[in-house]
Amino acid sequence: MAAAAAAAADLTGTKRVMAYALCKHLNVDPSTVSSIEESDIASLFSHIVKSSQDEVMKWVKFSSDFAGSDGKQQALLDNLNQDLSQKSVVLGDGLKPSVADIVVFATVQAFVTRVSDSELQKFPHVLRWMDYIQNIVDFGTTTQKINVAKSVFAPPSHLKKADKGDTESSSKKAISGQKIADKSNGSADSKKKPAGETKAPEKETTAAKDNKTSGEKKKDNSAGKTAEKTSEKAPEKTADKDSECNISILNIQVGLIRKAWKHPSADSLLVEEIDLGDGNVRQVVSGLAKYCSPDDLTNRHVVLITNVKPGKLRDVMSAGLVLCASTEDHTAVEPLIPPEGAKIGERISFAGFDGKPEDVLNPKKKQLDKITPHLRTDENGIATFKGIPFTTSAGPCRSSIRNGNVK
Repeated sequence: MAAAAAAAADLTGTKRVMAYALCKHLNVDPSTVSSIEESDIASLFSHIVKSSQDEVMKWVKFSSDFAGSDGKQQALLDNLNQDLSQKSVVLGDGLKPSVADIVVFATVQAFVTRVSDSELQKFPHVLRWMDYIQNIVDFGTTTQKINVAKSVFAPPSHLKKADKGDTESSSKKAISGQKIADKSNGSADSKKKPAGETKAPEKETTAAKDNKTSGEKKKDNSAGKTAEKTSEKAPEKTADKDSECNISILNIQVGLIRKAWKHPSADSLLVEEIDLGDGNVRQVVSGLAKYCSPDDLTNRHVVLITNVKPGKLRDVMSAGLVLCASTEDHTAVEPLIPPEGAKIGERISFAGFDGKPEDVLNPKKKQLDKITPHLRTDENGIATFKGIPFTTSAGPCRSSIRNGNVK
């Protein structure tokens, strides 16, 4: 009896959360929704949404089955986990939650709050999806947020500062140069005397000694200068090589898209107005039209490179580059997601790379071309540079696309 009463209370709470979120999402007056307790999930949904689309109703049926299946929820959750393995939302190709996402979330949320953390780890795609949905859909203050455990990252111990490597390289080359010089001196001393000379003089005059000493000093100085030149030039070349692929030259910041619209003369492009805080608003053109609608991007936090050289893309000025994750075949693309709590305008950091960004990147040096091959999402969807996370004050940036490219 107690278990049945608890289940009934859970279902009533689920329907109230669902009704609230659907009304907010569709701008429907909540006062028009009555008899929540008496309605089942399908009837309540149809009353608010008035939709008969097959795909939508399939998820409404899933929610009804989930709420009414005692003991079968884990099997249904496993099916949902598999379905979400290749997409960000349950219905639709982009990032914008649909009414189906709201219904499924409201139903699954009540169950997930009672399941142990060890059990939840069997459904990583569901957890990632729930974390995303609960942060962009308003379910009201009565809904308990799902605490998704996120890995804490520290730089691998084997990573070392570039300057340390340069110093070691310099020292080795200097020692090598000195050995060459010593070997040269030894070879000169071991040369055979001319055939006509049968016996070396037993004593040398003072002038001869002075000349010999002077000659040896010149050789030593010459060898020393050779070693110095070797040690000076080596780190300079190494430093230049490292700087070509040093993430710290990029100014990567958290931005908020205030407005987005279609490019006037290019079907594949969107134009975004991105707020970087302190009155710094800039216009950026992105090739996202195939993957996101302007509505998907509006009021969305993104990660962008802000020190690329401004220029026109199909006659529209662009002053930034929104970083996106993509699958290997490029069939799915989405902007990186900063964590909840990240501040607009804050610079993304990378452990072990503390350099100052360049004011404006030089396109002739092709710096981005050398860095982007090292940008990827890991098996948890965390955005990384050479395995080091994109880090904000609120944690790492991520994507629903795992083991993908970032650029």
